[in-house]
Amino acid sequence: MTERPTERVDTTRLQHMARAFTETAVLWAALDLSLFTHVAGGADTTEAVAAACGIRRLNADRLVTCALALDLLRKDTEGRLVNSPESERFLVEGTPSYAGAWMRFTRPDAPGWMQLTELLRRPEEPRRLGMYGDLTVEAARAYHEATYSVGMGAGRRFCRQVDLSGRRMLLDLGGGSGAYSINAVQSFPGLRATVLDLPAVVVVTREFCTQHGVADLVDTIGGDFTADPFPSCDAVVMASNLPIYDEVNIALVVRKAFDALDPGGEMHLVGEMLDDDGRGPVDAAMWGMQEILYNSGGKAHTRGQVRGYFTAAGFVDVTEHDFIPGVLVRTTGRKPV
Repeated sequence: MTERPTERVDTTRLQHMARAFTETAVLWAALDLSLFTHVAGGADTTEAVAAACGIRRLNADRLVTCALALDLLRKDTEGRLVNSPESERFLVEGTPSYAGAWMRFTRPDAPGWMQLTELLRRPEEPRRLGMYGDLTVEAARAYHEATYSVGMGAGRRFCRQVDLSGRRMLLDLGGGSGAYSINAVQSFPGLRATVLDLPAVVVVTREFCTQHGVADLVDTIGGDFTADPFPSCDAVVMASNLPIYDEVNIALVVRKAFDALDPGGEMHLVGEMLDDDGRGPVDAAMWGMQEILYNSGGKAHTRGQVRGYFTAAGFVDVTEHDFIPGVLVRTTGRKPV
């Protein structure tokens, strides 16, 4: 009988996980010091970085070394510093695609993650809305100013993937900045949209809609979509709030959407979903864990669970699509005529 070879293992992967926070810290410090903006502006040596960032040369050397190792910076053929393609596109201040606010989005949560053991042992019942139960307008504005840049990109992607031609009303559940609705009414003539989000949030939604010149095409309703009624519509989108809620509430919201839709209407749920074997992606698992910081009942959901919410509600032609591969999945269904 031939023995199966023993898998050789070492601590390399575990060590990387134990120190992964150091990479995050370098990225945040680089953003704080406008490293990538300075490099884009011509600070192409360690000495120039030190002067532009206002730090000692030794510390500039440390920062540049780490940024090179993380492929945030590169060197050109003459040995001068340049931004990596990602850094050049998303981390240079003042550019249309700047996403620094999003990269810092979870920074206030870092101390909570360091207390994860204590939070896992917390005995009290979770709150249904978690951090969103007592959200102020100021907090909502800060939140959605951080998510706005990536939200607009996602909204544009949605309108490239989903043809809403001929639809009359898009209901945007938890629409936040209104990014999906803004892009939808700009992309499909004759379409109107309604963003249903918490009262504090829709104040901010209206600000973004006014900024984009679509305030006359996008209405808002301040409320809790897990509890309040939905207006009539023929298309529904619920994007990037899946892990905030548990199975009962997601199933409830999908059923309410089904009931609000005209016959033949469609629903799209875009969210971080686990594969059906539950073994990842890591990003979906971590967004589910994030909710423990706010004592929320939210959790990660699998693709199969989401398909089940749709079919249980009565949707047909339920399909799923990799919206952003490895990050977001779009599940869609149609209400029978």
